Amino acid sequence: MTGGQVGGPRRAPSGRDKEGLGGEQVEGRHAVLELLKARRRTVQKIYIADAQDSSDILDAIEFEAQRQRVPVQVISMTRLDREARTEGHQGVMAIASRLETVGLDELLKVPRPFLLVCDGVTDPRNLGAMLRSADGAGVTGVVVPRHRSARISPSVTKTAAGAIEYLTFCDVGGVPAALEQLNKVGVLTVGLAGESKDSIYDLDLGSMPVALVVGGEEKGLSTLTRKRCAAVVSIPQLGKISSLNAGVAVSVAAFEVARQRSRRS
Repeated sequence: MTGGQVGGPRRAPSGRDKEGLGGEQVEGRHAVLELLKARRRTVQKIYIADAQDSSDILDAIEFEAQRQRVPVQVISMTRLDREARTEGHQGVMAIASRLETVGLDELLKVPRPFLLVCDGVTDPRNLGAMLRSADGAGVTGVVVPRHRSARISPSVTKTAAGAIEYLTFCDVGGVPAALEQLNKVGVLTVGLAGESKDSIYDLDLGSMPVALVVGGEEKGLSTLTRKRCAAVVSIPQLGKISSLNAGVAVSVAAFEVARQRSRRS
């Protein structure tokens, strides 16, 4: 490794149409290691802060970078703090090519698609938590709108802990139109809404393609999105708080789909 100063990541222009889905700046040890291991994107450079305690995961990052001939630059922790966009970068940051997206038709080519549709999720940590759970539960594709939603920012990549490297993303002009297309091809579109009287546990989620639809943190599903969902359900709760955090709700719902699918496999 060579010492020196980091030139800083390139700042993308504003507007989703110009900047794409994002994901170029990856922070956090697990996120950077999975970026390298997945080998789905070009990694331009890795920055590691000096004077850190030895660690197996840091050794693994350096080993993978060397094997793939990715430049590694050692900089001061102060400079890395200044360049990073999260507080939890753990002394490691990578610059990579942006995440690629595919069309909705491409997501439907896999056997029994299991999709996560994010309708206006704007909180980066919530989105990151959703993506981490999505990967763990076997989601085969993630649908996000091009506008009024969080990009795959460093906060998202850090919270997702590398999950974004294994998920397939589709960005669409409008979620309601995408849901209409999914309904026409036989995908069960299931909206999550805490106030619904119908329970997710009463649905058959294991025998057909499924798309879980989650709304924004404050307003939930938009009116038009809700109308396009074949079912709108809640997760029954026994406590005093009326609704779950959106990220937690997605995790519970996604693993319920996974549980039912495992029983039919």
